[in-house]
Amino acid sequence: MGEGPPEVQGARPRDPGVLPVGCLTGAVNLKSSNRTPVVQEFESVELSCIITDSQTTDPRIEWKKIQDDQTTYVFFDNRIQGDLAGRAELLGKTSLRIWNVTRTDSALYRCEVVARNDRKEIDEIVIELTVQVKPVSPVCRVPKAVPVGKTATLHCQESEGYPRPHYSWYRNDVPLPTDSRANPRFRNSSFLLNSETGTLVFSAVHKEDSGQYYCIASNDAGSARCEEQQMEVYDLNVGGIVGGILVVLAVLALITVGICCAYRRGYFVNNKQNGESYKSPGKPDGVNYIRTDEEVRRGMRQQSRRHLGNLEIEVFPAEQVMAVLGQFVHTSGVRCAGSRRCPS
Repeated sequence: MGEGPPEVQGARPRDPGVLPVGCLTGAVNLKSSNRTPVVQEFESVELSCIITDSQTTDPRIEWKKIQDDQTTYVFFDNRIQGDLAGRAELLGKTSLRIWNVTRTDSALYRCEVVARNDRKEIDEIVIELTVQVKPVSPVCRVPKAVPVGKTATLHCQESEGYPRPHYSWYRNDVPLPTDSRANPRFRNSSFLLNSETGTLVFSAVHKEDSGQYYCIASNDAGSARCEEQQMEVYDLNVGGIVGGILVVLAVLALITVGICCAYRRGYFVNNKQNGESYKSPGKPDGVNYIRTDEEVRRGMRQQSRRHLGNLEIEVFPAEQVMAVLGQFVHTSGVRCAGSRRCPS
């Protein structure tokens, strides 16, 4: 008695990887009803961890969170710890329930059970939790006015949603395809829509592209849209541009003719004394001399005169030119400018 079963001579050696039936009796084993739960933000979720076999009545339970290559305790020493404190509880012996989940709860969670009285004392199971976040209203940028034939780019961006949202554009409440060439309805347009980045690019806008545009960002958690924005496509008014240039040239010509006529009528003639430069008389000794207005004006003219070789150029102050032009227009008016010939 007490001896084991006799060895069978010539029997094949036992494969260490294959265990006889009943050998795992008393070994702790875990399973989960859902290893990849998906939940929307601010809802509750259960992380399932179930002991199927164990001879230990009071095993040690631990939950750990693995995120960004860092491992932290969630349940240890029979209490909730870390960022789940106050919003999680243990269900039954081993499962974990989290209330009001947030996007930061997306991570790997490892359930570990240690059963000291079992032949296989330790088992663990990993659960991947995904928290989906509904997009917020995207930021849309639409050009207000674009000339016909020019390129135009519309932008749509949203940074809160998880998973990353896809984008769709609408014009006057009509959804736009990713390629205008693929839909006969948009044969008069030429655009490409990138649903991943949210950009809508017109290679050459047409009048039919005018309208109210808005973008919708959507993922599995929901969708959100931006406000409508008007894009106007206009024709280049070449005639108006040319007309404006001609008006400017005409105004410049009239000013030139006016200055010419005023000069011929003697408004800009410099009063000289026998061809010599004006020289103010000296002050008598001991007498405070006050210059007259005429002397002040002559002095200003003298200071504004310049010489270029043998050519004498006289520069008049802007106020004097405008005053002379005003007097000229008042006295002679359109007759001089219209005939382009002034009375001598």
